[in-house]
Amino acid sequence: MTSTSGLQDHLGYWLRRLSDEVHGRFERELAAHDVTVAQWTVLITVHRGDASTTREVARYIDIDSGAVSRLVDRLIAKGLMAREPDPASRRSLLLVLTPAGRDLVPRLVEIADRNDAHFFGDLDPAQRDRLQTWIRELVEAAENGTGAGT
Repeated sequence: MTSTSGLQDHLGYWLRRLSDEVHGRFERELAAHDVTVAQWTVLITVHRGDASTTREVARYIDIDSGAVSRLVDRLIAKGLMAREPDPASRRSLLLVLTPAGRDLVPRLVEIADRNDAHFFGDLDPAQRDRLQTWIRELVEAAENGTGAGT
């Protein structure tokens, strides 16, 4: 008999399982609107004004600019987003939602909120805040190479 830890003894296993469940349910709900989770991240980021260029969106959602550019191309093809010249910089293009995109985003927000409630609604607000804080701290530590195991 071995004394090594098993798969289900690892927190990472359970985090991945939960992430897969949350993501999969959200993806299925968004599919009814012909939007993927990745496209949703771009739409909501631009909608909220958290970023307005491809480079800013990439930095905000932590993926490479090429991937964001391809996502934007798909959103443009769907009529949900456009690129417009930046009046402050000739070399920059701003990402903007089209009227169809502006109409769709609030419905997608409702789906995101319902998905969160489905998975995390049994947590009281303080528990939810603690969980989100812990996860953010772990992600930041991993990004900075300052995790407890390093």
